[in-house]
Amino acid sequence: MRSTLLSLFRKSPFEDLKRHADKVSECAKMFQQAVECHVDRRCEEFDNLTDDVARLESEADAIKRNIRGHMPRGILMAVDKFQFFMYLREQDRVIDSVEEALYWLSYRPQGIEDEIGKDLIFFVKVIVPSIEKLSPMVETATRYFKGWFKEDRDAIKSIVRDIRQVEHEADHLERELIHRIFTTIQDPLQVFHLVRLVETIGSIADHAQNAGDMMRAMIAK
Repeated sequence: MRSTLLSLFRKSPFEDLKRHADKVSECAKMFQQAVECHVDRRCEEFDNLTDDVARLESEADAIKRNIRGHMPRGILMAVDKFQFFMYLREQDRVIDSVEEALYWLSYRPQGIEDEIGKDLIFFVKVIVPSIEKLSPMVETATRYFKGWFKEDRDAIKSIVRDIRQVEHEADHLERELIHRIFTTIQDPLQVFHLVRLVETIGSIADHAQNAGDMMRAMIAK
């Protein structure tokens, strides 16, 4: 009976969720540097940075599988399990999209057209904060679900608003950049590559916002 009760109070799944968030947020600057390297065409670190992101994605994926595979059925949680796993899925999709964007970028080793390159770097810089905010958001949530302090709840809501603002700006820039691609690039193959690349980068902010929305739902109870 005692062991059964103890199994209900194992360590919080938010501890591993924070480890996963750390991996995701760690890739943010690498992603920005890799894009800048590729656009610049004089930087030799693109492949190394891409490999580093792939390593982080693999480590994050292992943490995700561990969370999913070792969650005791009877564990007591402060949040709905479905919402918890939905949050994990969206957070994981952030780093998946970062990795996919870099792989897609690598398919054109000759670099990005000058008329688009600077806009692409700016687009990435706008999106990067949405990645970086995931780790502090989960850290604050972990503290909130232990102590239920209003200050932590307000801090989470503030981060969620910041992520939403980034996604809103990213949506606007994505539409502008795709329009610019269609009006300035003549080669249809380049148009296809760049539009797909921009959409993939834009999805990073989308998944970050989805994660923020799920976190907002979890603290609403």
